[in-house]
Amino acid sequence: MKKQFLETGKIVGVHGLKGEVRIDPWCDEPEFITKFKALYKKDGTKLDIRSAKVSKNVAIVGFKDVKTVEEAEKLRGTVVYINREDAKLPDGVYFVQDIIGLEAVDSVNGTIYGVVTDVIQTGANDVYQITKDGKDYLIPKIPEVVESVDIENGRIIINTGIVGGLFEDED
Repeated sequence: MKKQFLETGKIVGVHGLKGEVRIDPWCDEPEFITKFKALYKKDGTKLDIRSAKVSKNVAIVGFKDVKTVEEAEKLRGTVVYINREDAKLPDGVYFVQDIIGLEAVDSVNGTIYGVVTDVIQTGANDVYQITKDGKDYLIPKIPEVVESVDIENGRIIINTGIVGGLFEDED
């Protein structure tokens, strides 16, 4: 089941004198956070955004109900969440939290090689960590290897012929 609220960053400090906070993003780019009208705390408390911009590698966010440095300081250390319904992702782009837990299935013979347990972001392409019986395998998330991602059916379809022998010890 998909989570309604997704962790997206952590408030790491205050910015300026008007109650703005610095958010360390846990997403690909800090710009992603600036596209939302609200963020949420773990308890579901809605934090309406009055301003948002990027400075270096953090998002600088002002919340409507936080107007002083003292109020902003109280939020330091808070993990912030987005509402999945507010996010607009391009086709073929998924939340990491939706990829983890998917079964890795061979496109040729239907063999299940394990479950995606991590997504490693390398810059060039993501790498999926597949785990089976305590053993980890790494496969690049490139079209030649990962043929499709099927969130609804809980699996990724992989072409093991391209990665030559990666799962040999499974035979």
